[in-house]
Amino acid sequence: MEIKENKTWPIVTLIGIILTIGIFIYDFSILSQVDTLEKSGGNILFNYRGIILIVGIILIILGAMKMPSKKHNAIVNTIFLLPVLITFFITVLLPFGIGIFYSLTDWNGLKFDEFVGLNNYIDILGDAKFRYSFLITFVFTVLNVVIVNAVAFALALMVTSSLRGANFYKAAYFVPNLIGGIVLGYVWQFIFNRVIPQLLGGEVASMLTDPNLALAAIIIVSTWQYGGYIMMLYVTGLQSVPKSVLEASSIDGATYPQTLRHITMPMIANSFTVCLFLTIVNSFKQFDLNFAITNGGPIRIVDKAAMYSTEFLALNIYKTAITENNYAAGQAKAVIFFIIIASVSLIQVSINKRKEIEA
Repeated sequence: MEIKENKTWPIVTLIGIILTIGIFIYDFSILSQVDTLEKSGGNILFNYRGIILIVGIILIILGAMKMPSKKHNAIVNTIFLLPVLITFFITVLLPFGIGIFYSLTDWNGLKFDEFVGLNNYIDILGDAKFRYSFLITFVFTVLNVVIVNAVAFALALMVTSSLRGANFYKAAYFVPNLIGGIVLGYVWQFIFNRVIPQLLGGEVASMLTDPNLALAAIIIVSTWQYGGYIMMLYVTGLQSVPKSVLEASSIDGATYPQTLRHITMPMIANSFTVCLFLTIVNSFKQFDLNFAITNGGPIRIVDKAAMYSTEFLALNIYKTAITENNYAAGQAKAVIFFIIIASVSLIQVSINKRKEIEA
């Protein structure tokens, strides 16, 4: 009986695959004739193709569940993975490859006339505005990562203590993260431009008009929006620390700062890794708040050249491609942007993982 099953179920799976693929091929082959077939009543295959497809899928599932060996299971697992792999290839890898190709041409968004090689990349390296955007993005990322994580960790410590109404505070701090960045940016732009100056008597100019304060305004809004989300991740980590360990440290005479420094923080190293990774990547990719609050402004004079004082890399790429209609250069900047983010993320994760092992 076992031998019979070993021979039967692979055949069942094969029949299911043939039926399923056959129906898809048949549907594609009659795309131009569907209306005619529906009006004429169709034929047996046309009328029952839905049932045949369901039968084919059921046979594939049954065959996969009854596969007799690891070798057959590996084949079936590969077959089931194919749709996911194909989707990933079509939606991620293929567009990325096409993007790299377009960055080597004079693409205008519709077509390209010639292959220019690395000229777009060479021009970018000589672009003072792009270099300044990279610098200001780096400064924003460092400040934003430190402030967001510090605020989020402090809030997490507060709501995991014996604070009355802790659940209310968790929800209240998390709500800003649910608001879209563009909407949030325009709301805060109104607050900075109208509300705050009016509250101060109307004699103080908006923060957004000062090149030295506009960046601080974006950091404030970013912390307000993203701090609650990062807080929830820290809360999850803090709640995973065994209470018995904390009680033992208290009995041994350890103070709260000592317990936090030497016990709690090392035990939630995974949370720090995740939170740092998310804040670094999201800070580098910041676009919506930057676009809505300042749109890159105000102007700052650097080496006798006018620079947008808060134009981050993502906004610089957007303006190059969309505003200036230079899609090839914008695509080249996007490729460089991807390499920067990937490199920073890999370095950060590897460093944090090493610290986790040491802890």
